[in-house]
Amino acid sequence: MPLAVLYSRALAGMHAPLVTVETHIANGLPSFTIVGLPETEVKESRDRVRAALQTAHFKIPAQRITVNLAPADLPKESGRFDLPIALGILAASGQIPADALDRYEWAGELALTGELRPIHGALAMTYSAAQSGRSFVLPQQNAAEAALVKQAKIYAAQSLLQICSHLTGDAPLPAYHHPPEKQGVIPDYPDMDEVKGQTQVKRALEIAAAGSHSLLMIGPPGTGKSMLAARFPGILPPMTEAEALESAAIQSLGHGGFDIRNWKRRPYRAPHHTASGVALVGGGSHPRPGEISLAMHGVLFLDELAEFDRKVLEVLREPLESGRITISRAARQAEFPARFQLIAAMNPCPCGYLGHASGKCHCTPDQIARYRARISGPLLDRIDLQIEVPAVPQEELMRQQTAGEKSEAIRRRIEKSYRKQIDRQGKANNQLSVKEIDRFCAPDPDSENLLKQAIARLNLSARAYHRILKVARTIADLSDADKIGKQHIAEAIQYRRMDKH
Repeated sequence: MPLAVLYSRALAGMHAPLVTVETHIANGLPSFTIVGLPETEVKESRDRVRAALQTAHFKIPAQRITVNLAPADLPKESGRFDLPIALGILAASGQIPADALDRYEWAGELALTGELRPIHGALAMTYSAAQSGRSFVLPQQNAAEAALVKQAKIYAAQSLLQICSHLTGDAPLPAYHHPPEKQGVIPDYPDMDEVKGQTQVKRALEIAAAGSHSLLMIGPPGTGKSMLAARFPGILPPMTEAEALESAAIQSLGHGGFDIRNWKRRPYRAPHHTASGVALVGGGSHPRPGEISLAMHGVLFLDELAEFDRKVLEVLREPLESGRITISRAARQAEFPARFQLIAAMNPCPCGYLGHASGKCHCTPDQIARYRARISGPLLDRIDLQIEVPAVPQEELMRQQTAGEKSEAIRRRIEKSYRKQIDRQGKANNQLSVKEIDRFCAPDPDSENLLKQAIARLNLSARAYHRILKVARTIADLSDADKIGKQHIAEAIQYRRMDKH
């Protein structure tokens, strides 16, 4: 049969649309043409496929070979189409049977030796293949990642020859079994008790973790801001199966792919302050997720916040509110989820030592104002908790044994509070809508009077008002209180004292 039809997958944001790979062999001068809006790396498949077939001792027809990647208006990129193109040529030329090809979907880049190389986005493609009811054949290196989709039937291969032997029935490939899950195992994070002092800051981190709130730490260098942020993932509630799968799918789309050893481990992303806006939100001619999406269900830590370009920081405003980011280009549009927790740190002034006991800061009020103005009011308004991180006293720093609380004990309290939120409203407090705030965060009369005074004195916006109520709801949950009291509102207000007004 001069025509063979196989199925593969493209990538469009988080989606993996079906691509039909049609291979036709006709009489005429020898040629090898790929149509269907292929990018450069797909066009180069001709040379990789030709060399791989020759190395595997298959015959390349000295005829007119046409490969169509449909639909024609969907851009095709990367080398994942090498495998279906090679199999299409073999099936159309009668070198392998074609009767079982439509039961599978295929993806894999071919080396010139005929070996299969790993691809990115395997998790997203496997999920879509499982929804279609077809089995998925992919490189061995991607099998463990793809097997996270439990309903998928996966075949892993190391070379083109292995797949051909499977199709001919000489050496059928065994279905890849799911790796054993480590139920109840807590990933190994740095422990919070390693940080000396900073009791108030640890309290703010506990509140942030319990309600999925964003947090900004302001303090001189060497006060433990980075140490605290690195230990923050260790006090977050364990990831659910759905959260872990969504996080893994996003990471599989990145350049480094997803490492199976990080399954159910909260992502921790800490981009340098020279990062561009595209690096944070994602982009490119073929949109890839940025740092905010790669931190999905994890932590995005921005150290030296005021050193970031202001335009770069402004791109955080929309995803902090909506939990998603839409990347629009002239030819296409891609949407990525961005449900992350922002933990940021900055110095209080240009030299960093404002308020330090050493008294070495000589920054003028005008310099301090310009420095803090690098963080816009609208962005600061979206950060729920803003807290000062003072220098650790010398006697506390030199104490050999720390009396700090371990991450495990803090995490148990946070888990209890988080379960209470899920049982009550089905989501974390930070994700409550305005109507849900009125329903679940209504303060009592005394608390309401205190809140009115704070709005008038601090000139708080409507957004800040709602965020204070959500933080107060989290504080009440941590204290196992059903109603928000005056003490909960008071504590929530003190975390807004860095607001611009």
